[in-house]
Amino acid sequence: MGHGHGHSHALNEEPASQRVRTLLMWLLVPFALATIVGAALLYPFGHEQKTGAEIGLHQTPVEAVVTGLAQDCGEKCVAVTVQMSDGAASGQSITIPTVKGPGAPSFQIGDEVVLSYAGSQPQAAESYQIVDFQRGWSLAVLALLFAGAVLLLGRWQGLAALGALLLSFVVLVLFVMPSILAGENPLMVAVVGAGLIMFMVLYLTHGISARTSTAVLGTLVSLALIGVLGALFSAVSKLTGLDEDTTNLVTLLGTDIDTRGLLLAGTLIGALGVLDDVTVTQTSAVWELRRANEELTWRELFAAGSRIGRDHMSSVVNTLVMAYAGAALPLLLAISLAGRSMGEILTSQQIAQEIVRTLVGSIGLVAAIPVTTALAALVAARQEVTPIAAPAPEPEPEPKTEKRAAKPVKPRPARIEGDLFIGYDPDKGPWERPSEPRARRAGSARPAPPARRRSSGSP
Repeated sequence: MGHGHGHSHALNEEPASQRVRTLLMWLLVPFALATIVGAALLYPFGHEQKTGAEIGLHQTPVEAVVTGLAQDCGEKCVAVTVQMSDGAASGQSITIPTVKGPGAPSFQIGDEVVLSYAGSQPQAAESYQIVDFQRGWSLAVLALLFAGAVLLLGRWQGLAALGALLLSFVVLVLFVMPSILAGENPLMVAVVGAGLIMFMVLYLTHGISARTSTAVLGTLVSLALIGVLGALFSAVSKLTGLDEDTTNLVTLLGTDIDTRGLLLAGTLIGALGVLDDVTVTQTSAVWELRRANEELTWRELFAAGSRIGRDHMSSVVNTLVMAYAGAALPLLLAISLAGRSMGEILTSQQIAQEIVRTLVGSIGLVAAIPVTTALAALVAARQEVTPIAAPAPEPEPEPKTEKRAAKPVKPRPARIEGDLFIGYDPDKGPWERPSEPRARRAGSARPAPPARRRSSGSP
């Protein structure tokens, strides 16, 4: 009942406008109220369903472990010794002859098996028959692996998906099955049960938002179409819904049950798990288109979303067809050995009901794409959209320049005041000629400047 696709939830936190909230409320509240009222009316309050020996089933399951094998009971027989771990003869060992050959189960010492006890003498081997293997631990390990994979990939979203899956089984076990066994119309029970599953699963998995509400509307419309087409073509094709399993069920109940409605109920519930995947995907696509360009009208949103839906449609239809074909594969193989023509095989009761179930469900899936896209475009066009914040531009790298070594700065010479040629400063007193040794040392240390031509204005 869940789906394995991931969808964007970036807009779930954005508030919808008042117009959008009002529109969705007027569309969804009647369906929600009808689902709740239908569940209250169809649930078998006070009904006690008879089981086991009360309806003629006198066989009681008994768990046991294989402790020995012997080949001395015949050519196509093997004697299996088992020790019972529960029941009236718990702890005792008995030997049960079983068939050996193609198609028969093979046993090994240590196998945990299930016996069927249908006698009045618990210690007699004739009162037991090996009917199955115990496989509880292997299924538990597989369930843990599945839950771990979902949580590892989806984290909190995966936890919500597991919770939605658990609620789906609760609705099936505690509402759908008891109501049908109590004699209620199977089609009506399936419609109400599918509505309960849809509301709980979609809102729990994807959150309460305008986007999820639109997906719920699309799923409701598609389910209604599947129910109408299924009822119409099952009546036109004169399908009774009676196969081997249904016949056994009617015989055990001893009461009238609408077998055609049971067929339609299976069609609705089988298509629901794929329907919510289609509707959520289409709604998310339209919302993201609207968010990317808030100038798009609802017609443009519908056209763009429909183009996306066409790619999804072929894979979804093929998924549903392969699911039904895989479930009916043993039946197809058995009928193909009857030596009948292809037309006779396809129009037989058992195959024709699978064809109707598959094609009606596929039509509902195909119709869900334009219906959900149109609803999503209508609602999203009136949604207040918060534009996606543009990422901050990365700073442009500075152009690389060759760093040149800085030239050493020479100290500026001190200011010299006085005569330009002889360096005389009147403030220092009368000028005296330096002594000859000092002058000679100064001359040898520093070469004398070249003789300059005295200007006419010099004193």
